[in-house]
Parts: sequence; C-alpha cells; structure tokens
Amino acid sequence: MATYRAIQLKGKGGLDQLQEVELPLEAPREGEIRVRVRASGVGFTDITKRVGRYPYRPSFPYVEGYEVVGDVDAIGKGVAGFALGQRVCALTVYGAWAEYFTRGAEDFVPVPEGLADADVIALILNYVTAYQMIHRVAAMRPGQTALVTGANGGVGTALLELLRVHGVQALGSTSRKHFNLVQSLGGTPIESRTQPVDVAVHEVLPAGVDVAFDVLGGAGTRECIRATRRGGLVVGYGFMAARGTLGALRGFAAVFLGTRLAGRRGTFYGITALYRRDKRPFKEDLPKLFELLTARRIEPRIGARLPLLAGREAERLLETGGIEGKVVLLR
Repeated sequence: MATYRAIQLKGKGGLDQLQEVELPLEAPREGEIRVRVRASGVGFTDITKRVGRYPYRPSFPYVEGYEVVGDVDAIGKGVAGFALGQRVCALTVYGAWAEYFTRGAEDFVPVPEGLADADVIALILNYVTAYQMIHRVAAMRPGQTALVTGANGGVGTALLELLRVHGVQALGSTSRKHFNLVQSLGGTPIESRTQPVDVAVHEVLPAGVDVAFDVLGGAGTRECIRATRRGGLVVGYGFMAARGTLGALRGFAAVFLGTRLAGRRGTFYGITALYRRDKRPFKEDLPKLFELLTARRIEPRIGARLPLLAGREAERLLETGGIEGKVVLLR
C-alpha cells in the first residue's frame, strides 16, 4: 500500500510530542479532494494546541497544520469545478503538515496564477483573520485610529498592512527592535516593554484609539481597554498568551466585562468558530485578498521558510520569539 509522511501531534506536552509518521495514502471518498501539499503554515495556535487547551483540536494523535496550499491529486465522486493539477488552498485547522491532504471539496478555494505559495499561506489564516476583524467585526472607516498588539507577528503585520490599505491610522505595539518593521507597514511603533501600552498610546493619541486589536493576554487586555477611547471597541482574538483554561477565562472576562465597566465595547473574534458556522465569509474575503496581493497592494512578511515536515523546528523557532511575520513550511 502507498504511504505518505506527516507530522503527528501525539499528545499534550513538549516538542517531542511532534513526530514524523508514515500513513496510508487512501483515495478520496465521495465529495472529497486529495491534494499533494506544496506549503503549510505554523503559528502560535499550533503551540497552544500542543501545550494548552484549544476548542477545535481533534483527539490525539492527529496531523498538525492549520492551512494548506496544494495541487489537486485525486478527485472523489460527485465533485465538480476542480481539475487534476489545479492549485488550491484551504483553512484546515489540522491535517496540513503532510505530503498529502484530503478534505471535502467545499473547503477548497482555487489559487490564482502568479502568486507565491508562501504568500498564499500567509493570507489563508493571518490575513483573513485581520481582514474580517477590520471589516466584519469592527466595521472600521477610513480616517479612524487603531491599536495593534503583537505587531511583529503574523496577524499583527497583516493588520497593520490592511489598516494602511483601508486608510486607518494604526499604532503598533512591539519591542524596539521591530520598530522599522512597523513603520514599513504604515504603522506608528510604540514601545510595549518599558511602559504600559495605554500610556504609550495616549502619548500619541490623547483621546485613545477607536479600535484596539488585542491578542488575548489578561493584563495586556486591560491596558488595551484603557488605550481605547470611551465608546470605542476592543477586539480580542487568538490564544497566544491565554494558554490554559484560567488564562483564557481571564482574557474573555477582560474583553466582555472589563470593557463595559470602563465605558467601552468588547468582542471576541475567532476565525475557526466563524468558519465552522458559515464558510461563505471566508470564501468571499480570501479572493479579495488575492486581488490585493496580485496588485501588490499587500506584501506578506514571511518570517521563516522551512522544509515541509519541519513543524517541530518551526514551533521551536516561534517559542524563542522575535519572528517578524509568518512561518511557512514549503515542499
């Protein structure tokens, strides 16, 4: 029987839980497509699935990988609109750190010609997350102001770039060594290590920002609330700093309750929760990002490029900190 290689997460714990395995290469079932993987991505959510609690993680063991780009390798019965050899992509949540990937045809989106695999990987999770928070959650208007925490990360860089495209003045909270990156993306850098974020924001915008995009992190969220003007909006997202149930609950409490007590509004955004309810917004927004990329109005920052099955090394790199942009695994 034919087999393929993949990186499986065996259980909760350290990097040793990520192991290369060989799995049987099975034909797609009715309604499914199998792709030969060209690229996948690595992010802090993958680390959270390994060390903390993530609601959309399947039972152990499972193949990791949140997003995929690949060439259609086999097509199941009843599938229309796709062709062998066609390049497609998908938001996977798991399964993409592998040489082959199979999922229902409704999850795949055709990839236009002329776009690099690494750039497309950056769009699937990070840029769609940023785009939907700006347009579908916050409904921001040109001329408004925004705060972006974790500004050097994959979603942070995407937010800065898309806010610039939309005509929003953005402040990027990061360490001083990433100031040039924030400026290159159109943002105003503010120091996040030597003083509270809200103090730094009010030095630039005394009234505070209209919207704060906060990677959930407990105490940091409270600073984001104080950095936002009265009546403004705090959008919490991700689980980077909220590892474990207690940390997550603190982050949610700060967003939903702390904002109201302080005269602000708060909400939480999760791309997977929205996608599971309704795939339509993702399939509407990703092509818009393809258009921006084709026109070179956006240029995803790729923090590192590693071999396709180097997921363990990629997570180790992320845990050391300081990565600017998206970590990509490439065939």
